[in-house]
Amino acid sequence: MDLGLDGKLALVTGSWRGTGAGVARVLSDEGATVLVHGHEVGQPDAVVTEIRDRGGDARAVVGDLQTEAGTAALVAAIRATVQRVDIVVNNYGMPEGGTWDESDTASWHHSYDVNVVSAVRVTQAFLPDMRAAGWGRVVFVSTVGATRPGDRIPEYYAAKGALPSVAVSLAKHLGGTGITVNCVSPGIIATPEVVASFTERARRQGRPTDWPSVERMILDTSFANPSGRVATPDDIGRAVAWVVSEPAWHLDAAHLRFDGGAADAVT
Repeated sequence: MDLGLDGKLALVTGSWRGTGAGVARVLSDEGATVLVHGHEVGQPDAVVTEIRDRGGDARAVVGDLQTEAGTAALVAAIRATVQRVDIVVNNYGMPEGGTWDESDTASWHHSYDVNVVSAVRVTQAFLPDMRAAGWGRVVFVSTVGATRPGDRIPEYYAAKGALPSVAVSLAKHLGGTGITVNCVSPGIIATPEVVASFTERARRQGRPTDWPSVERMILDTSFANPSGRVATPDDIGRAVAWVVSEPAWHLDAAHLRFDGGAADAVT
């Protein structure tokens, strides 16, 4: 299937590593020019080099999304690099927080600012580009915890839980413009950090440390799902690539749980 992404310009926030890097790789493979975002100079370089080595077109852009000034710096860097942005994938976020007993007003405000307001800032900056083109795609990346929150880091789950509502509200606001807005909520993802953490846990417990064995341990002890597998960053990238594709033009205001069924919810 032709996803219609040739020549599109896509910004993927937080794409210097992990899930964002997987999304950036797949969008590039599908023909998009990808803006690989990092908070500091040098952070995006490895992913940019990887994408270019695969024959894709990627550009490094830098700005701290946690502040107004940092976001303005990112927007300025992008404006100096490309003429427009067609696709915004709001991947950046941080699972920070503590317990209900430890959390306070500051931690709740911080989590909301990092996981919600940062994405709103970026989205608002590039909506004029999409309106002018009569075509655009916005994706908010949430988490399975938006539907099935845990008892720890409640600040994070509450913030991520706001993103499906943000997506619906913005989709209604942009009705008839050719811009779609959707939310994708992955489950656990086999990022290098997650693989390393669980591999070390397996080693300490005297378990096998090959990936199939570690994956089985993850599913049996921590994050079960009916699919019986743990998604990779590129798996998430393929899901996002379809959401932002031309064939998915009628998908709007949706909350897609790409979690192998872990959320076990009807709605």
